[in-house]
Amino acid sequence: MSEQMISVEKARAIVLEHIHPMPEEHLEAWRAVGLPLAADATTDIDLSPFANSAMDGYAVRTADLADASDARPVTLKVTGHEAAGHVFTGEVSPGEAVRIMTGAPVPAGADAVVKYEIVEVTGGDGSGNEGALATFRAPAKPGENIREAGLEAHAGDVIMHAGEVVTAAGAGLLTSAGVAEVAVRRAPRVGILSVGTELVPPTEQPQRGQIRDANGPALMAAALDADAEPRFFGIVADDEDAIAQAVLEMVESCDFVVTSGGASAGDYDYIEALVQREGEVLFDRISMRPGKAITFGLVRGVPFLGLSGNPAAACVGFEMLARPAIRAMRGHTLLERPLERARVTHNVRKRQERRFYDRARVARDPETGEATVTEERSQNSALLGTLHRANCLLMVPEGLQGYTAGDEATCVRIDLPEGAEL
Repeated sequence: MSEQMISVEKARAIVLEHIHPMPEEHLEAWRAVGLPLAADATTDIDLSPFANSAMDGYAVRTADLADASDARPVTLKVTGHEAAGHVFTGEVSPGEAVRIMTGAPVPAGADAVVKYEIVEVTGGDGSGNEGALATFRAPAKPGENIREAGLEAHAGDVIMHAGEVVTAAGAGLLTSAGVAEVAVRRAPRVGILSVGTELVPPTEQPQRGQIRDANGPALMAAALDADAEPRFFGIVADDEDAIAQAVLEMVESCDFVVTSGGASAGDYDYIEALVQREGEVLFDRISMRPGKAITFGLVRGVPFLGLSGNPAAACVGFEMLARPAIRAMRGHTLLERPLERARVTHNVRKRQERRFYDRARVARDPETGEATVTEERSQNSALLGTLHRANCLLMVPEGLQGYTAGDEATCVRIDLPEGAEL
């Protein structure tokens, strides 16, 4: 195994170079929420398709109200009404008004809508509709309270571009444009395998020398959170043939394969030899703590990531390398978590040259509003509780021996989605 370490950025770039977008599938627009479109979506009609009222009121001709005032109020005859399921097909003539509801089409002849609350209504049956008289005490401006046809988009316009992530509002926009189904990239099938003779499933009581497998569920959850379709292939002992059989089974049905744990002869010895034999090893050391020993390569053409058996190291390695790859395969263009600058609340020291990603929490100073960051007490890579409680990874770069309390540091906000604004 090579002892040469590469940077996290170079490792991530290598991983991204060797993955491919997933094939397209079609989903109902509302089911695509949170997913990027695989193709542009266009509208088949103007949005909205007609000029409509922005509020409840009366559709009028502004010329009729040009001289309206408290001293000289203008009274118009109400000749019709526009409401849900009731369209006024006539024209507003001089001296007339039409009662109109929010969203209803503005009738021909009218060029403004006066809101209901400032109109005095008398006569008729008390509904304010046909037969009533409407009195106005101020002029109206052309276009007042009218949403023009095509205000949002015109027929043939792209309303959502490929790569844009569908929101709840976006699903409604797509549907209003006649786009009932959208093209998205299907979820990549990510195989997860836990390696270790000492591992037992969570349903078993561990005996002396045994531990429950925490990596499998943690990495399955991480894959699901990254928009993948995770598939668990169980626990395999530190046996070269058993590991090879399991991995080769995984590459037959998965788009990306992730293992955690090494072999009894030495961490990753069996793993790297397998990848080398069945494909290509692209790197096997990263300048990162936790998680230096990470093997990435191709096994029969399928991307393979071999992570540390230490739970926190496995999760950090997945976060830095597998998560962006999975998101890219799904069609996402934002692949990195937000970075935040924060002042460390205590001295931070490191003895190794590698870049550290320490589990920590960012908070806001209640008086100044300034971001501060505090490490979890233990950075032991076997502990998941510290990562569970953390909302960031405090980065201590290569070449830096640490921080003094009050220094500014960069934090990877693992609690926020890619693209989030701080």
